[in-house]
Amino acid sequence: MLADKLLPFINRYNELGEMLSSPDITSDIKKMTALSKEQSSLLPIVKKAKEYRALLEEISDTKEMLNDPEMGDMAKEELKELEPRKPEIEEEIKLLLLPKDPNDERNIIVELRAGAGGDEAAIFVGNLFEAYSRYADLKDWKIEILSSSASDAGGFKEVIALIKGEQVYSRLKYEGGTHRVQRVPATESQGRVHTSAITVAVMPEVDDVEIQINENDLKVDVMRSSGCGGQSVNTTDSAVRITHLPTGLVVTNQDQKSQHKNREKAMKVLKARLYDLEMQEALAKDSANRSAQVGTGDRSGRIRTYNYPQNRISDHRIGLTLYRLAEIMQGGLLDEIIEPLIADHQAKIVEAAGL
Repeated sequence: MLADKLLPFINRYNELGEMLSSPDITSDIKKMTALSKEQSSLLPIVKKAKEYRALLEEISDTKEMLNDPEMGDMAKEELKELEPRKPEIEEEIKLLLLPKDPNDERNIIVELRAGAGGDEAAIFVGNLFEAYSRYADLKDWKIEILSSSASDAGGFKEVIALIKGEQVYSRLKYEGGTHRVQRVPATESQGRVHTSAITVAVMPEVDDVEIQINENDLKVDVMRSSGCGGQSVNTTDSAVRITHLPTGLVVTNQDQKSQHKNREKAMKVLKARLYDLEMQEALAKDSANRSAQVGTGDRSGRIRTYNYPQNRISDHRIGLTLYRLAEIMQGGLLDEIIEPLIADHQAKIVEAAGL
């Protein structure tokens, strides 16, 4: 019975309250902070559990009045209002009981790269990055470009950015994969639709404690930064290329005039990639978890098509098609796609958990 499953959460919440009021704990700031954080994380499920248990009790008491000659009719009317609330709260509780993704609260590093399609792919990298930027503005998130490589035709061959804010990873983790665009390029004289593709990688930002890198595992090269067409951006050897020898991962940064800042940003990206690599390896071993993924697992798969002539955007993972491409891209209205992806993901987790 669902009500019985909720008791441990209520008991633990009360236990934490008693522990936090203990003189032994108040003198230990680190432990008190950890216990307070745990109690705060339990508060939503405890509130909903108490509401659910109170509702069950009220329904039970009301049913007892059904046989009362004077109260029976009133009890029937009350049950018409009480009983529909039960399945609604149960669904809310099921979502609260889902295992939390430990990365959901993190900032992210997002990488967009032009793939097949040449200049048109690079232009779309710029278009999609602008859509992400507008979405970030709506969410009150902050974006910092860590590295970029502009295209002569416009847009970017590659752009890597740090996005900071509340629950950034939880919203954008579904963006990883291949994004296909279909439209008539500005240079196309005969009006033919061309198909291009770009790839997006979304990685949680990590700190130094979580990913420790042995300096002996790094090969660091410094070089002169160069701009479009090979023109020198500056006359100092400030560009940095870091190779992680055990994995072969390579990160290059030349956006800053300071070699130190370029190295710092390159290391931030490298740590995120190493953490992401660990996540993917763990996911590959966990077939049950992998089957419940919406799109955060297979980074190579085509996830979405943007068809400009038809004003159509389609997410292939959940069979979603919207004829609002212009509004979504120009207005940063990505929630129209992200919300259904989250709902689908939650439904799969609920089914897998047998709730």
